[in-house]
Amino acid sequence: MIVVTAPTSNIGSQLLDRLIAADAEVRVIARDPGRMRPEVRDRVDVVTGSHGDADVVNAAFAGAESVFWLAPPNDRADNLRSVYLDFLEPALAAFGKQGVSRVVGVSALGRGTPMAAHAGHVTLSLEMDDRIAASGVAYRALTMPSFMDNLLNQAGPLRNGMFFSAIPGDLKVPTCATADIAAVAARVLLEPDWTGFAEVPVLGPADLSNEDQARILSEVLGRPIRFQHVPVDAFRDNLIANAGMSEAVATGMAEMMAAKAAGLDNAEPRTPAGTTPTTFRHWCETVLVPALA
Repeated sequence: MIVVTAPTSNIGSQLLDRLIAADAEVRVIARDPGRMRPEVRDRVDVVTGSHGDADVVNAAFAGAESVFWLAPPNDRADNLRSVYLDFLEPALAAFGKQGVSRVVGVSALGRGTPMAAHAGHVTLSLEMDDRIAASGVAYRALTMPSFMDNLLNQAGPLRNGMFFSAIPGDLKVPTCATADIAAVAARVLLEPDWTGFAEVPVLGPADLSNEDQARILSEVLGRPIRFQHVPVDAFRDNLIANAGMSEAVATGMAEMMAAKAAGLDNAEPRTPAGTTPTTFRHWCETVLVPALA
């Protein structure tokens, strides 16, 4: 039995498709099971509720061998510890109580770098990893750079010919597609015998700068797309004013972007094992173009 949290998220929904295709026995924890596609909902065992609730996770983890863990976003949180650590506490207790053997979690690059201690969401993600690993389960942390799919949040500016980031335009960094994250998560969850703690980088196929992305976007969309760099403070203020984020969550995002601009995501060596196949061009053609249509 594999338990999938956040099954209607971008990563979780694609992971479910892969686990079902592999004929795995799957249970999901869903706040609103009605958001799941009927053909998926009919193939899995559903526990309704939040995976931050002790009763819910104890019911869901009963008899389960593995868990896919994704801390859900909470844009109005008063502090980041509540998003990554306080939310995790009921699950940590339930892992041991219900005999869960293995956990695969969504995390971030940056462990061991000078930037990691002051990197907002990344800092708390790495502390989350430490707590899961210390709970007694075998743990694989999927460590990622920024997602290609984050550009979907800029559909409006892209229609007007530009996109924004607090990362300088000429800095080449890894970027990955959520489809590849789901593929790696499925592979690890379906492997039966791993133990201990390890990170599993998911780096995409190549490092790209924002200027590289602007060129590819222009070619795919057939019109000029310009990149605009935004200072970190302005980036933070925009998240509060226009994205509805709390000061704590927006500050965490700004700290994370400042760390990435300082090279946080570049510290992980690129290896064949960490290189995943979906190119930015292919993602644009298959995901972004339909979303903008």
